[in-house]
Amino acid sequence: MVRVQVQETVATTPSEFLGLVMDIERYAEVDEKIRPILWSRRDGNRVEFACRPKLAGIRQPKVVQFIELTPDRRIDIGLLPKPRNRLAHLMAHFEASFECSPVDGGTRVTRTLEFRFSPAVRWLMEPLFRRRLERDVRGEIELAKRHLEGVSGAAAPGAD
Repeated sequence: MVRVQVQETVATTPSEFLGLVMDIERYAEVDEKIRPILWSRRDGNRVEFACRPKLAGIRQPKVVQFIELTPDRRIDIGLLPKPRNRLAHLMAHFEASFECSPVDGGTRVTRTLEFRFSPAVRWLMEPLFRRRLERDVRGEIELAKRHLEGVSGAAAPGAD
């Protein structure tokens, strides 16, 4: 299993931060791991979207994910069940989240990603993900912070 957790204080409200993530096309400007977004649909507090993620430097096959909002608190992220994502489910179990809590100076954002790889690919994927994923997630959160705090150049694609 590979689990990455990054915390950062962002000078914004939980609602504003989570609103950025729920606007998945806009969030893709700061998270190159989910680019390109192929399509998205929003229904209330749930977004489903397809992307061709790039994780640990490796372009992945298309996946269809969901993001589920608990207003002002958190977002949970995962893969839609089979038959969608058949290959992704064979390779790994994936869960991710954003948890937001108000603190002095803004919002404490905790970003978590967890991958449990199947034995067939674990030997290859775990070392790659351990080496690169934390750096990629730190870059993502730093770009989101700059974007929300109005620092110029924040949403430049590929900047990290």
